Amino acid sequence: MTILYVATDQQVPGHVGGTVHVTAVARGLATLGHDVHVAVTRGDGPFPDDGATWIEVRPPFGARRLRWALASRIRALAEQIRPDVVIERYFNFGGEGVRAAQAVGALTLLEVNAPVIDYLGSAKRRIDRALLVEPMRRWRDWQCRNADLFVTPQTDILPAWVPVERIVRLEWGADTARFTPDATGDVPFERRPDRTLAVFAGAFRAWHGATLLVDAIRRLREHGREDVDAVLIGDGPELPVVRQAAERVDGVTCVGPVAHEAMPACLAAADVGVAPFDVGRHPPLSLGFFWSPLKLFEYMASGLPVVAPAIDRITQLVGNEEEGVLYDAGEPAALACAIERLCDPALRQRLGAAARDRAVRDYGWDRHCERLAAAIEAARERRRRV
Repeated sequence: MTILYVATDQQVPGHVGGTVHVTAVARGLATLGHDVHVAVTRGDGPFPDDGATWIEVRPPFGARRLRWALASRIRALAEQIRPDVVIERYFNFGGEGVRAAQAVGALTLLEVNAPVIDYLGSAKRRIDRALLVEPMRRWRDWQCRNADLFVTPQTDILPAWVPVERIVRLEWGADTARFTPDATGDVPFERRPDRTLAVFAGAFRAWHGATLLVDAIRRLREHGREDVDAVLIGDGPELPVVRQAAERVDGVTCVGPVAHEAMPACLAAADVGVAPFDVGRHPPLSLGFFWSPLKLFEYMASGLPVVAPAIDRITQLVGNEEEGVLYDAGEPAALACAIERLCDPALRQRLGAAARDRAVRDYGWDRHCERLAAAIEAARERRRRV
Protein backbone atom coordinates (compact mmCIF):
# COMPACT_ATOMS: atom_id res chain seq x y z
CA MET A 1 0.00 0.00 0.00
CA THR A 2 1.00 3.62 -0.39
CA ILE A 3 1.46 5.51 2.86
CA LEU A 4 1.82 9.22 3.59
CA TYR A 5 3.32 9.70 7.06
CA VAL A 6 2.85 13.23 8.39
CA ALA A 7 5.28 14.15 11.18
CA THR A 8 6.12 17.71 10.25
CA ASP A 9 7.27 18.73 13.73
CA GLN A 10 9.96 16.05 13.87
CA GLN A 11 13.49 16.71 12.62
CA VAL A 12 15.11 14.02 10.48
CA PRO A 13 17.95 13.33 10.83
CA GLY A 14 18.00 13.98 14.56
CA HIS A 15 18.58 12.28 17.88
CA VAL A 16 15.49 12.83 20.05
CA GLY A 17 13.04 10.04 20.69
CA GLY A 18 10.46 11.33 18.22
CA THR A 19 13.02 11.34 15.43
CA VAL A 20 14.09 7.79 16.23
CA HIS A 21 10.43 6.71 16.26
CA VAL A 22 9.51 8.28 12.93
CA THR A 23 12.66 7.04 11.22
CA ALA A 24 12.22 3.49 12.53
CA VAL A 25 8.54 3.27 11.57
CA ALA A 26 9.14 4.65 8.07
CA ARG A 27 12.04 2.26 7.52
CA GLY A 28 10.13 -0.69 8.94
CA LEU A 29 7.05 -0.13 6.77
CA ALA A 30 9.23 0.33 3.68
CA THR A 31 11.08 -2.91 4.51
CA LEU A 32 7.72 -4.68 4.50
CA GLY A 33 7.29 -3.57 0.89
CA HIS A 34 5.05 -0.54 1.34
CA ASP A 35 5.54 2.71 -0.58
CA VAL A 36 6.23 5.15 2.24
CA HIS A 37 6.39 8.95 1.89
CA VAL A 38 7.30 10.92 5.01
CA ALA A 39 6.74 14.67 5.56
CA VAL A 40 9.15 15.99 8.20
CA THR A 41 11.37 18.94 9.05
CA ARG A 42 14.88 18.41 7.75
CA GLY A 43 17.52 18.23 10.48
CA ASP A 44 21.26 18.65 10.11
CA GLY A 45 22.37 16.37 7.29
CA PRO A 46 20.86 14.37 4.46
CA PHE A 47 17.71 12.33 4.78
CA PRO A 48 18.18 8.58 5.41
CA ASP A 49 18.61 6.29 2.42
CA ASP A 50 16.40 3.54 3.80
CA GLY A 51 13.66 2.81 1.28
CA ALA A 52 11.26 5.59 2.31
CA THR A 53 10.78 8.84 0.38
CA TRP A 54 11.56 11.79 2.66
CA ILE A 55 9.92 15.16 1.97
CA GLU A 56 10.91 18.39 3.68
CA VAL A 57 7.86 20.16 5.08
CA ARG A 58 8.62 22.58 7.90
CA PRO A 59 5.91 24.31 9.98
CA PRO A 60 5.88 28.11 9.56
CA PHE A 61 8.75 29.68 11.55
CA GLY A 62 9.56 26.16 12.76
CA ALA A 63 6.73 26.57 15.27
CA ARG A 64 5.00 23.32 16.18
CA ARG A 65 1.81 25.17 17.11
CA LEU A 66 1.51 26.32 13.50
CA ARG A 67 1.35 22.79 12.06
CA TRP A 68 -2.30 23.33 11.18
CA ALA A 69 -1.17 26.01 8.69
CA LEU A 70 0.41 23.27 6.54
CA ALA A 71 -2.99 21.89 5.54
CA SER A 72 -2.86 23.04 1.92
CA ARG A 73 0.74 21.80 1.48
CA ILE A 74 -0.04 18.36 2.87
CA ARG A 75 -3.23 18.16 0.84
CA ALA A 76 -1.24 18.90 -2.33
CA LEU A 77 1.18 16.13 -1.40
CA ALA A 78 -1.68 13.71 -0.87
CA GLU A 79 -3.24 14.62 -4.21
CA GLN A 80 0.11 13.94 -5.87
CA ILE A 81 0.90 10.69 -4.02
CA ARG A 82 -2.69 9.32 -3.76
CA PRO A 83 -2.00 7.35 -0.56
CA ASP A 84 -4.12 4.47 0.67
CA VAL A 85 -3.50 5.64 4.22
CA VAL A 86 -2.35 8.84 5.89
CA ILE A 87 -0.59 8.41 9.23
CA GLU A 88 -0.46 11.60 11.27
CA ARG A 89 1.61 12.03 14.40
CA TYR A 90 -1.07 13.57 16.63
CA PHE A 91 -0.75 17.07 18.04
CA ASN A 92 -3.58 19.33 19.25
CA PHE A 93 -2.48 22.02 16.78
CA GLY A 94 -2.07 19.56 13.90
CA GLY A 95 -4.77 17.92 11.84
CA GLU A 96 -3.12 18.62 8.50
CA GLY A 97 -2.84 14.92 7.75
CA VAL A 98 -6.45 14.21 8.71
CA ARG A 99 -7.69 16.92 6.34
CA ALA A 100 -5.49 15.62 3.52
CA ALA A 101 -6.78 12.07 4.01
CA GLN A 102 -10.35 13.33 3.78
CA ALA A 103 -9.55 15.16 0.56
CA VAL A 104 -8.27 12.04 -1.21
CA GLY A 105 -10.46 9.42 0.49
CA ALA A 106 -7.56 7.72 2.27
CA LEU A 107 -7.75 5.82 5.54
CA THR A 108 -6.73 8.05 8.46
CA LEU A 109 -4.51 6.80 11.28
CA LEU A 110 -3.62 8.96 14.27
CA GLU A 111 -0.41 7.99 16.03
CA VAL A 112 -0.93 9.13 19.62
CA ASN A 113 2.16 9.25 21.83
CA ALA A 114 0.97 11.79 24.40
CA PRO A 115 -2.44 12.52 25.95
CA VAL A 116 -5.20 13.82 23.73
CA ILE A 117 -7.27 14.57 26.81
CA ASP A 118 -6.20 17.20 29.34
CA TYR A 119 -4.88 16.29 32.76
CA LEU A 120 -6.43 17.88 35.83
CA GLY A 121 -4.92 21.32 36.35
CA SER A 122 -3.61 21.65 32.79
CA ALA A 123 -2.82 25.27 31.84
CA LYS A 124 -4.02 24.55 28.29
CA ARG A 125 -7.33 23.37 29.65
CA ARG A 126 -7.76 26.57 31.71
CA ILE A 127 -6.98 28.76 28.70
CA ASP A 128 -9.32 26.74 26.49
CA ARG A 129 -12.20 27.11 28.93
CA ALA A 130 -11.52 30.82 29.32
CA LEU A 131 -12.13 31.13 25.57
CA LEU A 132 -15.69 29.89 26.26
CA VAL A 133 -16.13 27.88 23.04
CA GLU A 134 -13.16 25.61 23.89
CA PRO A 135 -11.54 25.77 20.44
CA MET A 136 -8.65 23.45 21.31
CA ARG A 137 -10.94 20.71 22.64
CA ARG A 138 -13.23 21.09 19.64
CA TRP A 139 -10.30 20.81 17.20
CA ARG A 140 -8.82 17.72 18.81
CA ASP A 141 -12.29 16.13 18.96
CA TRP A 142 -12.70 16.86 15.24
CA GLN A 143 -9.40 15.12 14.51
CA CYS A 144 -10.38 12.08 16.57
CA ARG A 145 -13.88 11.81 15.07
CA ASN A 146 -12.38 11.74 11.59
CA ALA A 147 -9.71 9.13 12.34
CA ASP A 148 -10.34 5.55 11.27
CA LEU A 149 -7.65 4.10 13.51
CA PHE A 150 -5.57 5.08 16.55
CA VAL A 151 -2.21 3.64 17.49
CA THR A 152 -1.07 4.39 21.03
CA PRO A 153 0.85 2.79 23.91
CA GLN A 154 -1.96 3.61 26.37
CA THR A 155 -5.63 3.68 25.43
CA ASP A 156 -7.00 5.87 28.22
CA ILE A 157 -5.16 8.96 27.03
CA LEU A 158 -7.75 9.11 24.23
CA PRO A 159 -11.26 10.58 24.66
CA ALA A 160 -13.50 8.01 26.31
CA TRP A 161 -15.94 8.12 23.39
CA VAL A 162 -13.40 6.75 20.86
CA PRO A 163 -14.66 3.25 19.86
CA VAL A 164 -12.35 0.55 21.21
CA GLU A 165 -12.38 -1.29 17.88
CA ARG A 166 -10.54 1.68 16.38
CA ILE A 167 -7.68 1.52 18.89
CA VAL A 168 -4.52 -0.53 18.54
CA ARG A 169 -2.18 -0.53 21.53
CA LEU A 170 1.46 -0.72 20.50
CA GLU A 171 4.69 0.04 22.31
CA TRP A 172 7.57 1.88 20.75
CA GLY A 173 10.57 -0.33 20.12
CA ALA A 174 14.26 -0.81 19.55
CA ASP A 175 16.34 -1.77 16.54
CA THR A 176 17.26 -5.22 17.81
CA ALA A 177 19.68 -5.77 14.92
CA ARG A 178 21.79 -2.75 15.91
CA PHE A 179 21.30 -2.75 19.68
CA THR A 180 22.95 -6.03 20.63
CA PRO A 181 25.13 -7.18 23.55
CA ASP A 182 28.16 -7.42 21.25
CA ALA A 183 27.81 -4.06 19.47
CA THR A 184 31.18 -2.39 18.97
CA GLY A 185 32.47 1.10 18.22
CA ASP A 186 34.08 4.11 19.83
CA VAL A 187 32.48 5.30 23.06
CA PRO A 188 33.00 8.72 24.72
CA PHE A 189 33.85 7.34 28.17
CA GLU A 190 36.22 4.92 29.85
CA ARG A 191 35.15 2.20 32.20
CA ARG A 192 37.37 1.30 35.11
CA PRO A 193 38.38 -2.36 35.49
CA ASP A 194 36.55 -4.63 37.92
CA ARG A 195 33.65 -2.23 38.33
CA THR A 196 30.00 -2.51 37.43
CA LEU A 197 28.95 0.30 35.07
CA ALA A 198 25.37 1.62 35.19
CA VAL A 199 24.18 3.72 32.25
CA PHE A 200 21.45 6.34 31.87
CA ALA A 201 20.65 7.31 28.27
CA GLY A 202 18.01 9.72 27.09
CA ALA A 203 16.47 13.11 27.65
CA PHE A 204 17.67 15.22 30.54
CA ARG A 205 14.28 16.42 31.67
CA ALA A 206 13.38 16.56 35.33
CA TRP A 207 10.99 13.62 35.23
CA HIS A 208 13.54 11.33 33.54
CA GLY A 209 15.34 11.35 36.89
CA ALA A 210 19.01 11.47 35.85
CA THR A 211 19.90 13.22 39.13
CA LEU A 212 18.42 10.26 41.00
CA LEU A 213 21.07 7.99 39.48
CA VAL A 214 23.83 10.38 40.58
CA ASP A 215 22.35 10.40 44.08
CA ALA A 216 22.18 6.59 44.10
CA ILE A 217 25.90 6.31 43.34
CA ARG A 218 26.61 8.84 46.10
CA ARG A 219 24.64 6.67 48.54
CA LEU A 220 26.56 3.57 47.47
CA ARG A 221 29.86 5.37 48.06
CA GLU A 222 28.70 6.38 51.54
CA HIS A 223 28.05 2.70 52.27
CA GLY A 224 31.49 1.66 51.11
CA ARG A 225 30.63 0.42 47.64
CA GLU A 226 33.50 1.52 45.41
CA ASP A 227 32.86 -1.11 42.72
CA VAL A 228 30.05 0.56 40.79
CA ASP A 229 30.27 3.59 38.49
CA ALA A 230 27.75 5.40 36.29
CA VAL A 231 27.75 7.10 32.91
CA LEU A 232 24.98 9.47 31.81
CA ILE A 233 24.38 10.13 28.11
CA GLY A 234 22.01 12.63 26.57
CA ASP A 235 20.91 16.24 26.45
CA GLY A 236 18.16 18.46 27.75
CA PRO A 237 17.34 21.28 30.17
CA GLU A 238 18.49 19.32 33.22
CA LEU A 239 21.97 18.64 31.83
CA PRO A 240 23.74 21.50 33.71
CA VAL A 241 22.16 20.41 37.00
CA VAL A 242 23.13 16.78 36.43
CA ARG A 243 26.69 17.74 35.45
CA GLN A 244 27.06 19.82 38.59
CA ALA A 245 25.83 16.94 40.76
CA ALA A 246 28.07 14.44 38.92
CA GLU A 247 31.19 16.52 39.60
CA ARG A 248 30.74 15.87 43.32
CA VAL A 249 30.59 12.06 43.05
CA ASP A 250 33.61 9.96 42.12
CA GLY A 251 32.95 7.50 39.31
CA VAL A 252 30.05 9.36 37.71
CA THR A 253 30.63 10.57 34.15
CA CYS A 254 28.25 12.88 32.31
CA VAL A 255 29.19 12.84 28.62
CA GLY A 256 26.34 14.93 27.13
CA PRO A 257 24.68 14.21 23.79
CA VAL A 258 25.85 11.31 21.62
CA ALA A 259 24.71 10.51 18.08
CA HIS A 260 22.08 7.78 18.07
CA GLU A 261 24.27 5.79 15.67
CA ALA A 262 26.87 5.51 18.46
CA MET A 263 24.42 4.41 21.14
CA PRO A 264 24.53 0.64 20.49
CA ALA A 265 28.25 0.58 21.34
CA CYS A 266 27.72 2.83 24.38
CA LEU A 267 25.05 0.56 25.83
CA ALA A 268 26.99 -2.61 25.03
CA ALA A 269 29.94 -1.17 26.99
CA ALA A 270 27.79 -0.90 30.15
CA ASP A 271 26.40 -3.53 32.56
CA VAL A 272 23.10 -2.14 33.83
CA GLY A 273 20.51 0.16 32.20
CA VAL A 274 18.87 2.62 34.60
CA ALA A 275 15.56 4.40 33.91
CA PRO A 276 14.83 6.26 37.18
CA PHE A 277 11.61 8.00 36.11
CA ASP A 278 10.40 10.61 38.59
CA VAL A 279 6.78 10.82 37.41
CA GLY A 280 5.69 13.31 40.06
CA ARG A 281 7.71 15.97 38.25
CA HIS A 282 5.67 15.75 35.04
CA PRO A 283 1.98 16.64 35.64
CA PRO A 284 0.62 14.96 32.44
CA LEU A 285 1.78 11.63 33.89
CA SER A 286 -0.98 12.02 36.49
CA LEU A 287 -3.07 10.38 33.74
CA GLY A 288 -0.85 7.30 34.02
CA PHE A 289 2.55 6.34 32.64
CA PHE A 290 1.55 6.74 29.00
CA TRP A 291 5.17 6.99 27.89
CA SER A 292 6.59 4.17 25.81
CA PRO A 293 10.21 4.44 26.98
CA LEU A 294 12.65 4.09 24.11
CA LYS A 295 15.61 3.90 26.50
CA LEU A 296 14.14 0.92 28.27
CA PHE A 297 13.69 -1.08 25.06
CA GLU A 298 17.20 -0.22 23.84
CA TYR A 299 18.68 -1.29 27.19
CA MET A 300 16.88 -4.61 26.92
CA ALA A 301 17.90 -5.15 23.29
CA SER A 302 21.50 -4.54 24.37
CA GLY A 303 21.23 -7.33 26.91
CA LEU A 304 21.26 -5.00 29.92
CA PRO A 305 19.15 -5.78 32.97
CA VAL A 306 16.90 -2.81 33.67
CA VAL A 307 16.59 -0.86 36.90
CA ALA A 308 13.37 1.18 37.00
CA PRO A 309 10.64 2.19 39.45
CA ALA A 310 7.82 -0.30 40.01
CA ILE A 311 5.09 1.98 38.70
CA ASP A 312 2.10 1.64 36.43
CA ARG A 313 2.94 0.22 32.98
CA ILE A 314 6.65 -0.29 33.70
CA THR A 315 5.73 -3.39 35.70
CA GLN A 316 4.16 -4.75 32.50
CA LEU A 317 7.13 -3.85 30.30
CA VAL A 318 9.84 -5.29 32.56
CA GLY A 319 9.37 -8.34 34.74
CA ASN A 320 10.78 -7.77 38.21
CA GLU A 321 13.53 -10.33 38.87
CA GLU A 322 12.94 -11.56 35.32
CA GLU A 323 14.39 -8.88 33.03
CA GLY A 324 15.48 -6.37 35.64
CA VAL A 325 15.04 -5.11 39.18
CA LEU A 326 12.15 -2.78 39.93
CA TYR A 327 12.22 -0.63 43.05
CA ASP A 328 9.85 1.31 45.27
CA ALA A 329 9.93 4.87 43.96
CA GLY A 330 8.75 6.17 47.34
CA GLU A 331 11.80 4.80 49.15
CA PRO A 332 14.82 7.16 48.79
CA ALA A 333 17.45 4.41 49.07
CA ALA A 334 15.66 1.85 46.88
CA LEU A 335 17.32 2.84 43.59
CA ALA A 336 20.79 2.44 45.11
CA CYS A 337 19.81 -0.97 46.53
CA ALA A 338 18.51 -2.13 43.13
CA ILE A 339 21.77 -1.14 41.42
CA GLU A 340 23.77 -2.79 44.19
CA ARG A 341 21.93 -6.07 43.65
CA LEU A 342 23.06 -6.07 40.03
CA CYS A 343 26.71 -5.94 41.04
CA ASP A 344 26.24 -9.72 41.19
CA PRO A 345 27.57 -10.90 37.77
CA ALA A 346 25.50 -14.09 37.70
CA LEU A 347 22.22 -12.27 38.37
CA ARG A 348 23.14 -9.57 35.89
CA GLN A 349 23.88 -12.11 33.18
CA ARG A 350 20.63 -14.04 33.75
CA LEU A 351 18.39 -10.98 33.75
CA GLY A 352 20.25 -9.37 30.83
CA ALA A 353 19.86 -12.45 28.64
CA ALA A 354 16.14 -12.58 29.45
CA ALA A 355 15.80 -8.86 28.67
CA ARG A 356 17.42 -9.38 25.27
CA ASP A 357 15.08 -12.30 24.52
CA ARG A 358 12.00 -10.28 25.40
CA ALA A 359 13.15 -7.25 23.41
CA VAL A 360 13.59 -9.38 20.30
CA ARG A 361 10.27 -11.12 20.87
CA ASP A 362 8.10 -8.13 21.85
CA TYR A 363 9.82 -4.78 21.37
CA GLY A 364 11.66 -4.80 18.05
CA TRP A 365 10.70 -2.07 15.58
CA ASP A 366 10.22 -4.88 13.07
CA ARG A 367 7.51 -6.38 15.29
CA HIS A 368 5.98 -2.94 15.81
CA CYS A 369 5.74 -2.34 12.06
CA GLU A 370 4.34 -5.81 11.33
CA ARG A 371 1.54 -5.20 13.86
CA LEU A 372 0.99 -1.67 12.60
CA ALA A 373 0.69 -2.82 8.98
CA ALA A 374 -1.68 -5.63 9.98
CA ALA A 375 -3.90 -3.18 11.87
CA ILE A 376 -4.02 -0.85 8.87
CA GLU A 377 -4.91 -3.70 6.52
CA ALA A 378 -7.69 -4.83 8.88
CA ALA A 379 -9.07 -1.28 9.06
CA ARG A 380 -9.01 -1.02 5.27
CA GLU A 381 -10.88 -4.30 5.03
CA ARG A 382 -13.53 -3.08 7.48
CA ARG A 383 -13.89 0.05 5.42
CA ARG A 384 -14.38 -1.92 2.22
CA ARG A 385 -17.15 -3.94 3.85
CA VAL A 386 -19.13 -0.85 4.92
